[in-house]
Amino acid sequence: MPFIREYTNDEKLVEDIKKLSENGVRRDDVYVLSHDDDRTKRIANNAGANTIGFSEQDLKNAVGNMFAKKGDELRSKLQEIGFSEAESENYEEDMDEGKVLLIVTGNDNIESYLA
Repeated sequence: MPFIREYTNDEKLVEDIKKLSENGVRRDDVYVLSHDDDRTKRIANNAGANTIGFSEQDLKNAVGNMFAKKGDELRSKLQEIGFSEAESENYEEDMDEGKVLLIVTGNDNIESYLA
């Protein structure tokens, strides 16, 4: 199960991602997700994290049949990385309220790094 934490403060999120990096967590395992694509990219760039997105090719193919709503896209991304439908629904609602998610895959002890 991936580690997940919600943030309302972008600077705190960037700070926590830097702590993960200092503790040897690979950049490829750290993701940022929010309702606002520009905000997501800005945080990820500032912190050296990844966004959960589509490859360029996928994006071109998807233009014709884009998701009906941003929420559907976010829920599907969360499910792709291992969250249940119900969990994805809850996290997506939190993102609706302006929260940003930090997701870390393939690692234990994340809690201790961020204590």
